Amino acid sequence: MNGFTAPFTHPVYVMLKPAGARCNLACRYCYYLEKSHLYEDVQRHVMSDELLEEFTRQYIAMQPQREVLFTWHGGETMLRSLSFYRHALRLQRKYAGGHVIDNCIQTNGTLLTEEWCDFLHDNGWLVGLSIDGPQPWHDAYRRDRRGGGTHHQVMRAIEMLDRHGVMWNAMAVVNRLNADHPQAFYQFFKDIGCRYLQFTPIVEPLLSGGARVSGAERTEVTPESVTPRQWGDFLCAVFDEWKRHDVGEVYVQLFESTLANWLGVEPGLCSMARECGYALAMEFNGDVYSCDHFVFPEHRLGNMLQQPLSTLVHSARQRAFQTLKTTLPQQCRQCPYERLCHGECPKNRLLQSVDGEPGLNYLCEGYRRFFEHSADFMAEMARQVAGK
Repeated sequence: MNGFTAPFTHPVYVMLKPAGARCNLACRYCYYLEKSHLYEDVQRHVMSDELLEEFTRQYIAMQPQREVLFTWHGGETMLRSLSFYRHALRLQRKYAGGHVIDNCIQTNGTLLTEEWCDFLHDNGWLVGLSIDGPQPWHDAYRRDRRGGGTHHQVMRAIEMLDRHGVMWNAMAVVNRLNADHPQAFYQFFKDIGCRYLQFTPIVEPLLSGGARVSGAERTEVTPESVTPRQWGDFLCAVFDEWKRHDVGEVYVQLFESTLANWLGVEPGLCSMARECGYALAMEFNGDVYSCDHFVFPEHRLGNMLQQPLSTLVHSARQRAFQTLKTTLPQQCRQCPYERLCHGECPKNRLLQSVDGEPGLNYLCEGYRRFFEHSADFMAEMARQVAGK
């Protein structure tokens, strides 16, 4: 393929799936395991060296800024060998062209080894580690394929990461079970030395027959999904603990993103941004999708081995996808807190507004409660930051 100049002014991220949707676990709430059904012969769902090189070349070349971030995601990323990732680093150096390259890798931690930790530390990789709090809550949903709990393996992974000096963030799912225990949940992460924490609320739609779906067929959510009231209560309780003890010491992504919106600057969390569509996903075979949460046939943009990556990312279909974020019911447009969430993620817009318009976020009640609860403190923080 010929070289090209990308017409972007906004950073663009494409999440890589080097092992597709394959995973060694079978978490009950996982939204990605089902994606293996999009492709035949799941055991062969691995990214080829040829695709990796072409992606690396194009991805670096299309970026509008000097810093380039590679995000490795799954499925489970560590089903690919260290030799694959060492080769990825060689390709990044080959095509860097003056860019500064960073890497982050998402993992469940159960396959981590001392050798992996040496690699991660020596190359400055950031690890996003999935852990859902103390053992009873984690093991309730995050189980291996034989039904066994995995908490002890993840705690072992944390010990290794810390011992090797590897940077890591906790990726904590908030669900119907653990959401009722916010103080204990938050204290657990402080006790294990976590200083960077991302909460992800589980909202997974169901068909009446029990299958997870996308689009207009969505009617209800899975039993694991957090309720709107739970989500609001959880955020308020954790916020109070953080405000009293941990401002400047523990970084909670949602709180940081809320403050960013108070300041009128780009938040670090795409679901809280004014518009989305700048964080795409690429499957093991080069298929590019609009978003990691929209890996459905209707959101497949094409294959980068057939069209340049920049063409797919900047396509009319992707621009149309971006409008999902900005299309809001009147109830949202009149809300005093719309500027803080912008309707949150389109995947969670499952409800109708009070006027019967579609597109109200399932978690709206919870977010509104949190924004009201935190408003005075956030406004004061924003004034202090702006005045520096």
